Amino acid sequence: LTSKISINSQTILTKSSISIASSNPRGHRISVVFRSTRNMIDENESSENCDIEEAADQTDDRFDTSVLLPSKTNSVTPLPDRQTTNAALDALLHASARPSPCNVFGLGPLVLSDIPISIKNNKDRGVILGIDEAGRGPVLGPMTYAAAFWNPDAVISIPAGFHDSKQLTPEKRAALFKEIKSSDCIGFVLRVLHASEISRNMLRRVPYNLNAMSHDAAIQMIWAVLDAGVKIDTCYVDTVGVAESYKKKLERVFEGHDIEFIVEKKADAKYAPCSAASVVAKEARDLLIANWKWTETSNYQPLDGSNYGSGYPSDPKAAKWLDNNCNVDPPFGFPDIVRFSWGPAKAAMQEDNDSTNSSRRNPKNSGLV
Repeated sequence: LTSKISINSQTILTKSSISIASSNPRGHRISVVFRSTRNMIDENESSENCDIEEAADQTDDRFDTSVLLPSKTNSVTPLPDRQTTNAALDALLHASARPSPCNVFGLGPLVLSDIPISIKNNKDRGVILGIDEAGRGPVLGPMTYAAAFWNPDAVISIPAGFHDSKQLTPEKRAALFKEIKSSDCIGFVLRVLHASEISRNMLRRVPYNLNAMSHDAAIQMIWAVLDAGVKIDTCYVDTVGVAESYKKKLERVFEGHDIEFIVEKKADAKYAPCSAASVVAKEARDLLIANWKWTETSNYQPLDGSNYGSGYPSDPKAAKWLDNNCNVDPPFGFPDIVRFSWGPAKAAMQEDNDSTNSSRRNPKNSGLV
């Protein structure tokens, strides 16, 4: 059984595939062909001037981006069924599949699940959709955005117990994520903003800040659902920035689609679709961090391995890991799991450089002979 899976908001066709064990009863394996994007777009150039074709014959056992075909479309195709959806998630979250080096030029992955039958059979009935994120603050790892949606008439089939995923126990959150993945009533979208994408955006000549990236990620997911032919009745959003301003922005972008936007603080603790999205975002980020594969070289392993804790600057494990892994990458200083534009990463680099320069000036004090 072979399925082509789009996990990005733009199209790039990869030459080879990743084989993933399937849970289907006949014991087949699913050959998952990833499509992703790398558009080399300078901040001062428009996308119309970026007709770039690039071929890279670098191959490793994690992800093959040997043939790159940039596209000017942002359309995303829903996955054909739940089995294929879960295969895509497994490859993305458990195999940590991504370009090598990670997503240097383009947007990160965007996964649009299959559209539930209860929605397909009631196209005139708008869905309720919620949006939330995980991982805004860490210095290590990606930020993940998720949307969850369902037909309001199917609410009786929606798992109980949704709350802000950050307040759930890991066991409860994992159980809810499993229910979402197996549900025939819930559709979802996952957008991954890897550390490299966040950092190069923030270090542009004209910075593209995290709030703007967050808004755009939410907008990308809403467009993905609309482009799949799904009507949205109400969209609940956990706000980033001033709620009223964010709401007006969404209303301008989606004018004519008759979507009621409810943008509030702590929306993930008030509205079930937001809570479901929170579970998807948090579980996705945790799995990406737990299963991280290093892309720097084929045998690369950082000092302390993956003992970086939660990735938040306040976590002593993360702080120690940063100190131990400065200046291991010539251009960026850190492996691509690090948001090298973040203050703590910059501070660690500065301290390391100051220490190195001091040792060179005072070899006796440094213990050098």
